[in-house]
Amino acid sequence: MAIRSVPRARVLVPVGLLVAAGAVAAALQGQSGGVESRPLLSVVADTTSSAPPVVTPATPVAPTVTPTATAPTAAAATTTAAPDTSTGAAVAALHSAVDRAEGAVSVAVTDLETGQSLSYGGPGHDFATASIVKLDILAALLLRTQDLGSTPTAAQRALATTMIENSDNDSATGLWDEIGADPGLDAANARFGLTATEAGQDGYWGLTSTTADDQLRLLRQVFTDDSLLSPASRAYIQELLDQVEDDQRWGVGAAASNGGFEVKNGWLPRDTDGLWVINSIGRVERDGHELLIAVVSDGNPTDTDGMDLVESVARAAAEALPGSR
Repeated sequence: MAIRSVPRARVLVPVGLLVAAGAVAAALQGQSGGVESRPLLSVVADTTSSAPPVVTPATPVAPTVTPTATAPTAAAATTTAAPDTSTGAAVAALHSAVDRAEGAVSVAVTDLETGQSLSYGGPGHDFATASIVKLDILAALLLRTQDLGSTPTAAQRALATTMIENSDNDSATGLWDEIGADPGLDAANARFGLTATEAGQDGYWGLTSTTADDQLRLLRQVFTDDSLLSPASRAYIQELLDQVEDDQRWGVGAAASNGGFEVKNGWLPRDTDGLWVINSIGRVERDGHELLIAVVSDGNPTDTDGMDLVESVARAAAEALPGSR
């Protein structure tokens, strides 16, 4: 049965009990559950935010389409560009948005029209994916079916629909098994060029570790021609992301100027400390530009703190990206 979101009042007490009791299995896999209302904000400086954002022209990595598990050539090293006076206020606003985090937060954004990219926050920090890994699982499944010269079965499509649109965990577990669990995801990610992502072990797909930069690489596989995925596979994923249920349409879409966006979110209370992982990845339309944005965070006191943080960082990063406003 699909695990659909429910009103917040129905979910907070059970989650609190789950954390207090140390119920590991459901929490580690990123149990979905309607944490959708807007948060209050806790203001504590994040010590990872002292370095300036890295702003570079994007050099797309064009992987070679091949059924063998070979990784594409890594992108050229980025160089820091000093912001001009027109972007100074926007960069300061990004500093401020990141500094409000109680835990760690990182953002990566690229403008598909101008080629400009920005990456900021959380240096050297690995973030648990929670349910954003479901996009990665689907991409790995489609790559696998392409290699076999086939298309997803009706059963696989049904699982994919509930996994993406409703963030259903049982469906994710079913497709996790279909792709070969953690070795299968790692093999697909090596081909996608995700160099800092490691699949969760022992069935805990929600504990896959990643970075904002790697999630941006995954988004390029889904939304650009520089991809191992076929046009049909990309269109299929995009359609599902566009139909995520209404109460899960928070996150990076806050950076859109006209309401147009596709998104996959992840939220997870950690049983060890009760703090929240809150992540959001997707494509947004902003002032005539198409932006890919990934924001990952952990150490949030509450789910709503994390959602507000992710949205404010996404907006600030989009504003700070040269040429996208």
